[in-house]
Amino acid sequence: MKEESFPDVSSGAGQAFRPTEEWIRPGERVDDLQRNGYRILQNPQKPCFGLDAVLLSEFARVKRGEQVLDLGTGTGILPILLAAKTEGYSFTGLELQSDLAEMAQRSVGLNALEGRVFVEEGDLREASVRFGRAAFDVVVSNPPYMKGEQGRKNPEEARALARHEIACTLEDVVRETARVLRVGGRFYLVHRPRRLGEIFAALHRHQLEPKRMRLVYPYADRKANLVLLEAVRGGKPGMKVEAPLIIYREPGRYTSEMCGIYRGSEPI
Repeated sequence: MKEESFPDVSSGAGQAFRPTEEWIRPGERVDDLQRNGYRILQNPQKPCFGLDAVLLSEFARVKRGEQVLDLGTGTGILPILLAAKTEGYSFTGLELQSDLAEMAQRSVGLNALEGRVFVEEGDLREASVRFGRAAFDVVVSNPPYMKGEQGRKNPEEARALARHEIACTLEDVVRETARVLRVGGRFYLVHRPRRLGEIFAALHRHQLEPKRMRLVYPYADRKANLVLLEAVRGGKPGMKVEAPLIIYREPGRYTSEMCGIYRGSEPI
């Protein structure tokens, strides 16, 4: 594509902000993402995005002109945040639940991001059939963390699907990622450290080489509760383990690095 076709995203240039009331529905709220003035619709009665999605959007690297797919997009938070933070050309979110997909589509409209961010309703287990093989430069995913038999399932179906591997498994996510990624393409995943063994095994089964890893700790003296991973399709062996990310320096107070992730604000 010609260079002039790439959007200028350095400061939200060219964005036409739209009135909230045209897009919001009863029971929903509008949250400010503190990036280029972008906002997102959420319904407290349905799955809402969390800190893990914000951390994944910060960890992921998207280059100018690249095409990105988010498997299991939920509210559409990752495509919208990545559109705000990077110079990627297009960002597509795939979501199984029709009501979440429809709300995410309205968030795209609220931010006037049509033509750059797309949300489609569909099963991520069929992503390679829908989009074709080797169709994307980058894949991101914040999948369910718990196996179907682990823990207590939420009685609400939407929340259960978001937390437990009911509609998809880790293997499904990794398999479809490998199929839709171009050779040399990058996969970014946030998950639980306790499943690292399974994650590495699945990545290797599908020729995705782990290249970067960062553990996330709620406090410096606690155990890690999240892991951020980058893998490259067809990459050479060799992984960099980055410095740990600590969320809180004390209850209710983010560390300096976390303040930086939230728009570079000063510690509070």
